[in-house]
Amino acid sequence: MKRADICEVISSRYPAVTKSHLKSLILNEIVQMNKAKRRFLFNALKVFDVCQMTLAFALTTRLVAQRSAGTGFEQFLSIRVSLSNCFMFGFLLLIWHITFSLCGLYESKRLSTRRAEIAQLLKASTVSSALLVFIADLFRVPLTAPRVLVSFWLMSSFLLVTSRLILRPLMASLRRRGRDLRHILIVGTNSRAIAFARNIQMRPELGYRLVGFVDDDWAGMADFAETGFSVVSDHARLPEFLRRNVVDEIAIYLPLRTAYELSCAAIELCRQHGIIMRFSGEIFDLKKTRPSPDGFDGVHHVATYPEDRDWWAFVVKRNVDTLASVTLMLLLSPVFLIAACLVKFSSEGPILFLQERMGMNKRKFLIWKFRTMVPNAEKMLAELEDQNEASGPVFKIMNDPRITRIGKILRRTSIDELPQLFNVLKGDMSLVGPRPLPVRDYEGFSEDLQRRRFSVRPGITCLWQVSGRSLISFDQWMKLDLQYLDEWSLWLDVRILARTVSAVLKGSGAA
Repeated sequence: MKRADICEVISSRYPAVTKSHLKSLILNEIVQMNKAKRRFLFNALKVFDVCQMTLAFALTTRLVAQRSAGTGFEQFLSIRVSLSNCFMFGFLLLIWHITFSLCGLYESKRLSTRRAEIAQLLKASTVSSALLVFIADLFRVPLTAPRVLVSFWLMSSFLLVTSRLILRPLMASLRRRGRDLRHILIVGTNSRAIAFARNIQMRPELGYRLVGFVDDDWAGMADFAETGFSVVSDHARLPEFLRRNVVDEIAIYLPLRTAYELSCAAIELCRQHGIIMRFSGEIFDLKKTRPSPDGFDGVHHVATYPEDRDWWAFVVKRNVDTLASVTLMLLLSPVFLIAACLVKFSSEGPILFLQERMGMNKRKFLIWKFRTMVPNAEKMLAELEDQNEASGPVFKIMNDPRITRIGKILRRTSIDELPQLFNVLKGDMSLVGPRPLPVRDYEGFSEDLQRRRFSVRPGITCLWQVSGRSLISFDQWMKLDLQYLDEWSLWLDVRILARTVSAVLKGSGAA
């Protein structure tokens, strides 16, 4: 729409408008039209997604469900259209739409990575597939076969991911050409604000147009002038500036300690004008944490997590731990029986060794192991302290006199660790994670950074376990644990488990 057309619209709506307010009214009309355009596009995307799910359902029914029933496509088309079937499919479409909305598919993705968007799409298709089975079973429709579920998940995932992968470069191209832009205003002129402005200018595909900076005169303003950016308003004139200019988002980069009231005023203006407000997590130097919105009793909070924890991946990890621990205990039950007999008849004392260890968030639990030492090994520890060969607070000696002959074999083959599968099943441990340490070793920690290893469930195996175990120093051990926390993924767990098998067969680092 041309400016003359906008003026005509404004004149019809506001016949008594004064010339001084004409600019602000025009800008307001532009903002409202942009919002309406975005709503239209998002609604069109919702309809498109529902059509894709319908197509996936039809293809699944045609290629799998109908073929399983021994009928052809003609018979499928001739199925009687009943009220219950229409209601079921309509209800299913509504549930899929709600699921996609809850999974965040209709939020702005211009700042998210391709990988993050694909992960969201896969979550949505997985939940939608599970809901298909539930609703089909509720309406007694024969669509609950495993291959029907798998085929629907594959088709819906393929359609959703492919459409978004096509849409992302298309939208990036439009933004580079000046379409679908968002005008952003930065409050603050410190180094973090300047770095943020340069980042958005270097990435035109994000579709951000920098309006300018807002700040009062201060000691660092001389350095800011050399950047080439402009200050469009001070804090006192910010309300008037927002009334007369197009601003979609405001990024606040004011120092919290000295400019708390100014930050609160800017946030209140964002609320009053309905403008998106952004602030950096580096306000509290939270570079290595992941913030997440939260709420308690109606009060909004921002919770930060030590690692980039994806709740979906952690749910999968816990389910794999449970299933794998049960499966391994059943498969290895003969090994359990033989090891128990060897321990029982080779030396006096109990079959199992139970010791208090430090678990997740420093919760104490009893770890289970096959006993490899003499019964009074814990009492003998004080007498052997001067022979400790390990660095740091842990205790290790190569030829520990407390270890029995069978115990040496069990340790070399790591069979003594098998009862920890019960700890995994209980939830005290995981298959992969930092090794649980005795309370004695924990008390000897000298750095709090090393205690970050206790922010996750301890595991039977980890990077330390497959990197030499007793052959590496304590400091290197702690670095490997922190590396695991920083790089954690389900794929990393799979790789560690695969390397554990090789390490056990070689007996490397076992003591």
